[in-house]
Amino acid sequence: MRIGIDLGGTKTEIVALDDGGAVRLRRRTPTPGDYDSIIDTMAGLVEAASAELSLPLPRLGIGIPGSLSPATGLVRNANTQCLNGRALDRDLAARLGRDVRVSNDANCLALSEAADGAGAGYGTVFAVILGTGVGAGLVVQGRLLEGLNRVAGEWGHTPLPWSKPGEEHPGPRCWCGLQGCLETFLCGPALAADWKGEGARDAGGIEAAAATGDARAVAALERHASRLARALAATANLLDPDVVVLGGGLSNLRGLYATVPALLPRYVFGDVARINLVPARHGDSSGVFGAARLWDAD
Repeated sequence: MRIGIDLGGTKTEIVALDDGGAVRLRRRTPTPGDYDSIIDTMAGLVEAASAELSLPLPRLGIGIPGSLSPATGLVRNANTQCLNGRALDRDLAARLGRDVRVSNDANCLALSEAADGAGAGYGTVFAVILGTGVGAGLVVQGRLLEGLNRVAGEWGHTPLPWSKPGEEHPGPRCWCGLQGCLETFLCGPALAADWKGEGARDAGGIEAAAATGDARAVAALERHASRLARALAATANLLDPDVVVLGGGLSNLRGLYATVPALLPRYVFGDVARINLVPARHGDSSGVFGAARLWDAD
């Protein structure tokens, strides 16, 4: 039995998967706003799941919107700010009396989709989250690659390639302190602001609006697809992944799957510019399924 938790900004989800990958239990609850309450919530979910399934407390995998520093073991770069600087894995392990493994939520997406999702059967899987934030994870031959500094896949904090002077360069200021990060162009709030104006954060309905002839929606979608294509072309030039899996809210933009591959040839360095661009099979559950698989390599 595998137990995983996806710790999101607004909701926390737990899942129990059996040896065949079937869901035995799944629960969601709102994410509290302070660190101690988050620990209490996760511990409560695990204890309740163990009781319901008549299992001893298992080893636990957790996906978070950040990562653990290899230097300090503390959470860094988390959008849920109260996690930063805290020893999340050690604190929860002490509370439960069981081992805990923590990884970035995009890494969990990649693990899940490579195992039995849209990336199953491919050697190199590059999985991208396009949501409130932007990130990615990389799985090669079934193995998650986190890198020496545990920042492999921090694709959202690389610069927009082939940016247009004035229009895109130097780019918006990112929360990380730099300018022009992919996250500032490709996230949901960025697309919403490009469509509706500064301050807008919800891009829901943009494709429907474009279909009715909304010129601003059409233009915003075209810019977003161009930027995503350039970002993935740079990835192809570096990694040439066998498949790119899109997760997060913007993965539901159906037009991306035809438009983006058609834009690649201008930027990919080669006589062919193929990309298998597909939506995540497990949708918004990919993160929690991947968290449950963080111990699989053992």
